[in-house]
Order: sequence, then C-alpha cells, then structure tokens
Amino acid sequence: MNERTIRIAPSLLSADFARLGEEVRTVIAGGADLIHFDVMDNHYVPNLTVGPLVCQAIRPHAERATGHGATESVPIDVHLMVKPVDALVPMFAQAGADIISFHPEASEHVDRTIQLIRSLGVKAGLVLNPATPLSVLDHVIDQLDLVLLMTVNPGFGGQAFIERLLPKIERARALVDAAMARTGREIWLEVDGGVKRENARRIAAAGADTLVAGSAVFTGGRYAEAIGALRAEALLGHHQGATELAA
Repeated sequence: MNERTIRIAPSLLSADFARLGEEVRTVIAGGADLIHFDVMDNHYVPNLTVGPLVCQAIRPHAERATGHGATESVPIDVHLMVKPVDALVPMFAQAGADIISFHPEASEHVDRTIQLIRSLGVKAGLVLNPATPLSVLDHVIDQLDLVLLMTVNPGFGGQAFIERLLPKIERARALVDAAMARTGREIWLEVDGGVKRENARRIAAAGADTLVAGSAVFTGGRYAEAIGALRAEALLGHHQGATELAA
C-alpha cells in the first residue's frame, strides 16, 4: 500500500446537523477521503437519522478543490441500517450516493440487492455486524466493491471499539485479497465503530484500508488535525502489518 490507499471517512452522525453543508466542506478541506452517511430507520436499528433528501442536500458540498478553480467529487459512502432495503437503494442512488452498503440480515435476497445497487451505477458494499460471520461473503464477495466490518453494534455513535474483532478484520483482509486476486477488481475493507487515534494503528495493522471515524474527527473542532492523526497512525499500522507478513 501507499499513503493514498489509507482512507479516512468522517461519519456525519457526529457532525453538527444545524450546519451540515459547512461540516462536509470543512472535513473535506481537512483531508477526508470520503463522507460516511449513516441511515437508520428505528426498525432495523433502534435509532432514526437521515434520508435521501439530506444526502441530496449535501451532494453539492462534497467537492474538493484541485487548483485553478477546478474541483473533484468526494464520494458519499451511504451505510443503510434499514429493513427492508431495496426500496431505498434507487432513492439514494438518485440523491448522489457513490457507495451504498447494506446488511445481509436486512435483505431477502442479498445477491439481488447487490445487483440492484450496481445496476444504478453505484458501488456496492456489504456490512457485517460484530456477530455476523464472514461466511456470508462466500458467494458474493467477487461482486462487492466494499466490505464494511462493524466494530460496535450498529445504531448509535460514540460506542467503544470491540477489541475481540481485530482477528475478524485479519480474516476479512485475507478474503478481500483473495477476491481481488481472482477478479482483478479493487475491493475496500472498511471498519466502522469506535475508531480513534489510539486504536487506528491496530485496526490498520489487522488489514483495514478505510477507517470510519465520527467523534474522533468532529469532537474538538480541529478536523484537519484529527484526520491527519488518524491517517498517520493507520499508515504506521499498515507498515507494521506488512512487515509482519514479510517476516
């Protein structure tokens, strides 16, 4: 990996919703690689957050200046914690989502939902809760663009990282690497839940390349510093993991 393969995805769940557009612009200016957008329905998870209209509203703000007045789009990474899921997929695709991830427990037909997402020109991800086995990836991982491992139980921000899930990240890394070797396609391994500067190194050493962070970024108001610290720790962890593999 090089530095650009470690991605930091600030979670808007911890942002100031009264000034969401400004928050998106500020974290992007601070180095965010993508924007993580948590959707909860008070059914699949015991919380209620935001829907497609909010995604559509922030889409124009998810841009990065590239110099000489030009900009580039910053991906919006939509995590659907909803059941059922299929009816919302086209709505978020139309609202500007670049990645849509869902939980296998929320879909009657996981393969069909993946195909629906991809048919709309959006990248597809599958989300595994702490107790969801990696075996759910067996017949679908070659079609995925992202595997998201939850390291807390979904539903609320600010929870503590579950340490016993580090070996699961390592096993998922092996599955993702094997799938990329088979298909020649890039597949991201994202981790979400309790990610902080203090554990980012261990999470990346286990194999994560994309780290979702909410309170670790938005608390304190120094977004660029927080994102930079997370990235630096994750890069150290990646190099540590690579060294251990080579030994």
